[in-house]
Amino acid sequence: MDQDTPAEGETRGPLDRERLGAELAGRAGLSRIEVVDEIGSTNTELTRLAGAEPDAWGDLAVLVAERQTQGHGRLHRAWESPAGASLAVSILLRPHNTAGRPLPTQSYSWFSPLAALALREALAQVAGIESALKWPNDVVVDGLKISGILAHLAAGAHGEPPGVVLGTGVNVSLREDELPVPTATSASLAAGRPVDRTALLVRYLEEFARRYRSFCAVNGNADAPLEGGRSLLSRVQDATITLGRRVRVELPGGRRLEGRATGLDGHGALQVVEDDGERHAVSAGDVVHLRPADGGYA
Repeated sequence: MDQDTPAEGETRGPLDRERLGAELAGRAGLSRIEVVDEIGSTNTELTRLAGAEPDAWGDLAVLVAERQTQGHGRLHRAWESPAGASLAVSILLRPHNTAGRPLPTQSYSWFSPLAALALREALAQVAGIESALKWPNDVVVDGLKISGILAHLAAGAHGEPPGVVLGTGVNVSLREDELPVPTATSASLAAGRPVDRTALLVRYLEEFARRYRSFCAVNGNADAPLEGGRSLLSRVQDATITLGRRVRVELPGGRRLEGRATGLDGHGALQVVEDDGERHAVSAGDVVHLRPADGGYA
């Protein structure tokens, strides 16, 4: 298939709002799901709504846009795509454990990788695509970025700790000539066929809600066994292709370090060992996967 043209039969019609209605909300345990035609940024708007209307926007409330005009990723990088070619969805989290107590805010760093695991499963089930996590917030297919996940703090409801707005952007039907950078891909390109945006979104929301409730049930402890017996930390480490690689990390403030990524700590920080043996726990930064054989990077 010529990757500069859409897959045969590909359409960019609107999301099926009937499949994204009350039946899905009830089945997945979502408190609310709203689909709008166009918006600046789902994360920005849902963060505003969380503070302005806390009773109307509770835990697992979802805002989806057919098109974003001011979407952004890490470090405020612009994220745009043609109408109907991507998913832009934000989920409001007001996490509590089974005893009704708010989760420790230290556990919030795990929501992005938890979402990445949910999307990884949705891509496999809906599109037959095998994907992986690239620390800290990307989902990749064969090293090419298919999705980015961005978390913002939001106002807590009625004096409770802050909530989290978790935004996910997924390239679904972008052609090769429409990709924002050469290191990106889309679901239709990776699968070699059209991918149903609505089906992908439905599965992602179902998977995320299930995993989120399981994580809340262990009070946000990434080391605790979840359904199936394995911890979130273990699952994320297994799915993260950054680990075991030589990396360069661009740190806030213009600093950088280079070494081998050896694992994640209990807060999701990347553990990097430099050549002199010095160890670092990196909680924020842009990671480049180095290729020693040719001096390149990914």
